[in-house]
Amino acid sequence: MSVSQSETIEARRSVPDTMTGMRLDRVAAELFGEFSRERLKGWINDGALTVDGEPRRPRAKMVGGMQLQLAATIEAREEWQPQPIGLDIVFEDDAVLVVNKPAGLVVHPAAGNPDGTLLNALIHHDEHLATLPRAGIVHRLDKDTSGLMVVARTLAAHTALVEQLQARSVHREYDAVVTGAMIAGGTVDAPIGRHPVDRKRQAVVVSGGKPAVTHYRVQERFHAHTLVRCQLETGRTHQIRVHLQHQRFPLVGDPLYGGRLKLPMGGSEALKTLLREFPRQALHARRLAFTHPDDGRAMSFGAELPDDMVGLLDTLRDDQRSRHGEVSS
Repeated sequence: MSVSQSETIEARRSVPDTMTGMRLDRVAAELFGEFSRERLKGWINDGALTVDGEPRRPRAKMVGGMQLQLAATIEAREEWQPQPIGLDIVFEDDAVLVVNKPAGLVVHPAAGNPDGTLLNALIHHDEHLATLPRAGIVHRLDKDTSGLMVVARTLAAHTALVEQLQARSVHREYDAVVTGAMIAGGTVDAPIGRHPVDRKRQAVVVSGGKPAVTHYRVQERFHAHTLVRCQLETGRTHQIRVHLQHQRFPLVGDPLYGGRLKLPMGGSEALKTLLREFPRQALHARRLAFTHPDDGRAMSFGAELPDDMVGLLDTLRDDQRSRHGEVSS
């Protein structure tokens, strides 16, 4: 099945002062992050993306206050195939979908994951989504992160939600289980960019990184682990995983940033076994709030922890009780 519809995109973004001196193609990739760099570069070359009403080359230098205007037509992507993959739909109306994504589900087709993704499930649920940028997906979760995502169902809703994300007015809250006994919460304000050596990873970088801010607070302490609640101001790739690792509190089960497995001294065998076998980073998007793009209502949604994280916390609590029993005896 393929979709032959098309959609006209019209959007305007103002270049912030902080991007003065940057190339147009880089600024466009930042301000119109819902589109691929390749597609944006094509629109720049075709004159569909202009600067102050005039076409410019991709390498043209930008100045704060310039206006980028996009007017382009997107055809439905025939290579995106609808697939009957189950969706846990938390909310749905004519403008938006809120879904609770399970761990293990890739959000968008890419090299190594050409199908079987959330996007394939979405266009099976609503074929019109194939005409929208990234099928209405305005933000992502890593494959092995579970939890809430909002998806636009119309172009107007997509534009409004992207603008809310850029204005940092979308509230996103996560629960994470980290290795290490964290004493207090805090804020990490550290730019994130591609790791200089390992291109599969992100890292805190001094030069060339994108601004990234994560607030975190302690929810529950264990002997050698902590349940942490994180709130995002920005939404960089792997942001929570990178920032908490930067604080020396990597997520339990994180294959990229977790480092060498550390088993707690004196821990129960049940806990040690679970830590060895935990299949993913212990991260769940628990709360999502935004302004409804059509009528301005304040929308807020929550998703309970999935079974694997509940089991991890139960085992940590059992281990903690056992330790207290040993101390008091």
